[in-house]
Amino acid sequence: MRITDLMIEETMIMNLKSTSKDGAMDELIASLASSGRINDPVLFKEMIYKREAESSTGIGGGIAMPHAKTAAVNEPTVVFAKSEAGVDFESLDGEPAHVFFMIAAPEGAGSTHLRTLAALSRLLIDNVFIERLLQTKTPNEVTALFNEKQAEEAEGSEKSEHKTNSADSSTNETLKPADQAEEIPFVVAVTACPTGIAHTFMAEDALKKKAQEMGVQIRVETNGSEGASNVLTEDEIRRAKGIIVAADKNVEMARFAGKPVLQRPVSDGIRKSEELISKAVKGDAPIYQAEGGAASPAADEKKSVGSTLYKNLMNGISHMLPFVVGGGILLAISFLIEQVAGEDNPIFQLLQTIGGGEGAFHFLIPILAGFIAMSIADRPALMPGMVGGLMAVNANAGFLGGLAAGFLAGYVVIGLRRVFKHLPKAIDGLKAILLYPVFGLLITGSLMFYILSPIFSWINTGLIDVLNNLGTGNMVLLGIILGGMMSIDMGGPFNKAAYTFAIGVFTSSGNENGLMMAAVMAGGMVPPLAIALATTFFKNKFTEEERKSGITNYVLGLSFITEGAIPFAAADPLRVLTSCIVGSAVAGGLTQLWAINLPAPHGGIFVAALASNALMFLLAVVIGAVISGIILGLWKKPLKV
Repeated sequence: MRITDLMIEETMIMNLKSTSKDGAMDELIASLASSGRINDPVLFKEMIYKREAESSTGIGGGIAMPHAKTAAVNEPTVVFAKSEAGVDFESLDGEPAHVFFMIAAPEGAGSTHLRTLAALSRLLIDNVFIERLLQTKTPNEVTALFNEKQAEEAEGSEKSEHKTNSADSSTNETLKPADQAEEIPFVVAVTACPTGIAHTFMAEDALKKKAQEMGVQIRVETNGSEGASNVLTEDEIRRAKGIIVAADKNVEMARFAGKPVLQRPVSDGIRKSEELISKAVKGDAPIYQAEGGAASPAADEKKSVGSTLYKNLMNGISHMLPFVVGGGILLAISFLIEQVAGEDNPIFQLLQTIGGGEGAFHFLIPILAGFIAMSIADRPALMPGMVGGLMAVNANAGFLGGLAAGFLAGYVVIGLRRVFKHLPKAIDGLKAILLYPVFGLLITGSLMFYILSPIFSWINTGLIDVLNNLGTGNMVLLGIILGGMMSIDMGGPFNKAAYTFAIGVFTSSGNENGLMMAAVMAGGMVPPLAIALATTFFKNKFTEEERKSGITNYVLGLSFITEGAIPFAAADPLRVLTSCIVGSAVAGGLTQLWAINLPAPHGGIFVAALASNALMFLLAVVIGAVISGIILGLWKKPLKV
């Protein structure tokens, strides 16, 4: 498979409009969504930013490679984009990014696709090739350049293989591995990034090329999407003068006990390969001590408290969302069947069981808590976190209790690692299989039972009581706030905060209080619909490409996919965001004024029939979208002819 089979010309952006990281991300994601290469822009964006929280994919040298592997992807795709002005992408070298490759890989991507993506990654350490890419003007030129480069690489690989095979009989007969080790310094390395798609293989290639220049023998193990390849042997580890672990995720570390090990971000393997190899050859690294089977952090750089907390929280939410959507849609269908056939209908009862409190929704808070804990302290924290989340459910402590359980379990296990650090090495193997599970569960469970569950149960019950007793005016105000938040960042923290709050109210009230769900769904449907209306009725103020994209936004808006408006917001944030926030706030407020209850967490127009007053819900959405569309259309300046 050629790289250009994954680089679809219709998705290419030859000059990004935005100069901010978030804006550039939004443009790239919108290109994927408009071409039908992804089915859930919300989930895809979450996974992109989850990867970004690990370390910036702005790898330096003017290149950025945001990537994600998720079920939100229909077909493996690479979106190529350029920026003449440059984008502040928080790149590792502090310089703006000019060349972008957003990689979208489905969860079930075959090995052929992954090898192709790996080949792409390796090309990007060639500075001359990047310079030629910057000179391209059209998607056709980009495609031709990649085809030419890949053909050169294939020809060079064949020549290299032929040369190696010809030399095998003479070289390997006279030099044994031990003899080579005496003459040529030997080091080993492991490369890994969270998704195992791009940086893993770029680091591998950079280390190999630099080692060849330095006259150093190296073996590199890659922990990619398909698992570990070129796995290091015990003999290689024993012979190595030093170990390089260039990784942004946990890798198997116990095998390196007693060896000097450099633990760095995967980006250092790409940009600081000479420094790493030099230190490894000299053995200039801390001697690694195993922690009883618990993996050590892959990178030694510190992150801000805020970014760490956000990363851990989003790990829990992203794993919880499939339960929300799957269970919620089945519940929504069950309510529709109940209206037609009654609550004694067996299909209604089946769907209620599968989707509701005995099925998918029963796992929401335990999954949230478990994966927050796992993000903090890896697998030893998963079980205590899930049990703590279940205790929160049983104590009616709600989402807040689940959040507390997840963070508690994670940091309890971190504390246990420090406490057990100095135990005799003879019992190291018992830590992961006995000590962490028993003491992690005991401490987390005890604190939840006696302290946190009662506190958050009281808070949760009080919150629900306040919501149930709010007057119409206060409910309208709350609807205005929640609806407006859905448009502030269109899938970002404000949007997620509003949506999570609505989910929390919905599940804590026995799936009966869907008032908040109506507000956030209406608010989230408004932006793309407003863009669609503005591009339809104010054509002289939008380019032909924007008008085509506007038609797509009718479908995205009706489906409750707010992200369809992101490219327009990135290009003109003041007018677009302000217009959309106003319309979304109006739509959210109207749902509360008319006391609309929507017992479904997702689906847009496809679940509107389940609302307590479907026509009024749709009217609220239409009013909000029209208001936003008119404001934007009148405010935006006509195109210069």
